[in-house]
Amino acid sequence: MIALLLMKQIAVLFLTMLCGFILVKSNILGADSSKTLSKMCIYIIMPCVVINSFQIEYSKSIRNGFLLAIFAAVIIHLVLLMITWFLGSIFKLTVVEKTSLIYSNAGNLVIPLVMAVLGEEWVIYANAFLCVQLLLLWTHGQSLMEQRMQFNWKKILSNVNLIAVFIGVILFFAQIKLPEIVGTTMSNISATLGPISMMMLGMTMVQIEWRKVFLHSRIYIITLLKMIILPAVILLILKYSPLSSLVQNGQTILLISLIAVITPSATTVVQLAQLYDQEPSYASSLNVVTTIVCIVTMPLMVMLYLR
Repeated sequence: MIALLLMKQIAVLFLTMLCGFILVKSNILGADSSKTLSKMCIYIIMPCVVINSFQIEYSKSIRNGFLLAIFAAVIIHLVLLMITWFLGSIFKLTVVEKTSLIYSNAGNLVIPLVMAVLGEEWVIYANAFLCVQLLLLWTHGQSLMEQRMQFNWKKILSNVNLIAVFIGVILFFAQIKLPEIVGTTMSNISATLGPISMMMLGMTMVQIEWRKVFLHSRIYIITLLKMIILPAVILLILKYSPLSSLVQNGQTILLISLIAVITPSATTVVQLAQLYDQEPSYASSLNVVTTIVCIVTMPLMVMLYLR
């Protein structure tokens, strides 16, 4: 049932993405307008979603579930890092390929999917995964792209979404409720994340040279690894480890972690590739192909996990 709901929701998001594509293709909007939507998502919508998700009644079960989600996210990323390191020597992976395999587009996809499929009260567990990924992305991921082991701590600590997580955690554990007007405003803004983020992706796809995308043979290898092989390994770990028995609703909490992993390659990888001149067009192509493939692979992985 959840796999079917997920498939329907992904289809809805893809149709929304098509709307963004049509807007640019018909010259109603310019392709550069996607940058405006991107900034809206990063600096306004995502922080509202994160903080709003922590505005729930404190309970030991939710606290323990959040800690489980953090622990699962750490294990998942350690496994991905080790497997990618091992595959790096076999397939001669480039920095773009390594970061595309490790980091998923959880920020743009997992929260709207969790909200639509499971409900708003489950988003707090998606934030646990995002917290771990953001920390790693702006340390390991950035240093990998920059090709030097130097972390930009200022950029990490000033990341608006990490700040939102810290604020949300403080409000949750201190049981501080936002004023009704502020809370309602944040809730309304949060509901726009899915449509706006997918329209933004659709708008960026207009500039892609599709012929080059599908003629690039390594894209198929990386897509297979990213969307089938690595998710299958994580699925087996989450499904057959005793982690789900540690807390109430453990299976569903780990399902959210799995959904975060099986999303396409992170759009942030494309931005980092542009910043450090590391094959940005190739990074964009990987993002596009994995996004197209996910409409089949994501429901399949969820179905196998719940079976």
